[in-house]
Amino acid sequence: MAALRLRYQTLEFNNTDIHLCTLRDRNQFHDPDGEADKLGISSASWPLFGIVWPSSIVLADFMQDYEIKNKRILEIGCGIGLTSLLLNKRKADITASDYHPAVSEFLDRNIKLNGLNTLKYYRADWTDNHHEFGKFDVIIGSDVLYDEFSIEALAQFINKHTEANSEVILVDPRRGHKGKLIKHMHNHGFDCTSEDFHSDDASFESVRGHLLKFKR
Repeated sequence: MAALRLRYQTLEFNNTDIHLCTLRDRNQFHDPDGEADKLGISSASWPLFGIVWPSSIVLADFMQDYEIKNKRILEIGCGIGLTSLLLNKRKADITASDYHPAVSEFLDRNIKLNGLNTLKYYRADWTDNHHEFGKFDVIIGSDVLYDEFSIEALAQFINKHTEANSEVILVDPRRGHKGKLIKHMHNHGFDCTSEDFHSDDASFESVRGHLLKFKR
């Protein structure tokens, strides 16, 4: 199996630089022990965690000025961990989570690249009811509405891990499932507002979508 090809880049958010080691592109694959295969992650989808998606930049850009004081924050489907790293630099109480088995390795690399001491991380399956990392005041995520059949499980996961008064912020690049999520979140007591966005960063592909804000 060919060695992974990596890319190093720096993204700027106002006066904050986030240094990232990512996969070079979507053609990379490395699962020598078959761990991802056992979790149902195919060779085609394996590299998707390890690149910077435009929607993740939209989320990080939004969170760079978000009020973090006295708030426990969870990022779901963090992938390469851009927003979690940014919030960590801001001294937020941030926990990152993802299902992919390679995420923790890349987070460790990027924690060191950014001169951070640590970043709380859990490997989490939204359908697993045995997570013990507690409840959060804010849950954030980008491009997590990619699978119609996971929407109900996502809403249940969010409900389980949010305080009675909480906020959820999701960036959806028009995956087509926001209506279903809004319905399930409403059943858990969340009201939703939606703002359209268009990101046209010259360094990344253009993306349009919805910034979804849920509160209860």
